Amino acid sequence: MTEAAFDPQAPLGPIGDEILFENEHVRVWGLTLDPGERQPWHRHDLPYLVIPLTEGDNEMHFADGRRKPTKETPGTALWREPGIPHELYNRSNWRYRNVLVELKIPALATAQAVS
Repeated sequence: MTEAAFDPQAPLGPIGDEILFENEHVRVWGLTLDPGERQPWHRHDLPYLVIPLTEGDNEMHFADGRRKPTKETPGTALWREPGIPHELYNRSNWRYRNVLVELKIPALATAQAVS
């Protein structure tokens, strides 16, 4: 799949391939990227966790032109804040898979509810 520059006029894609679970607190996505594949441009409006199911050797491309290499290890969890549109590129020679958990409750409300 060839690299496409971010087009602010184009509609954004989904956060993952499919929704695995959803309730009033969380939305859980599954994502699979074959070697050399790119996830469509998308934006996260909620804080989220990425839980790698396979090793990951990926690169995030952001709408502002930044690039960020990522290394993921199965069994870990990576915290991410909402942000600008980006795409994920699998630069490895293996299939990458993850589960992404969006938190529908704002972080401040969650912290107040726990205390």
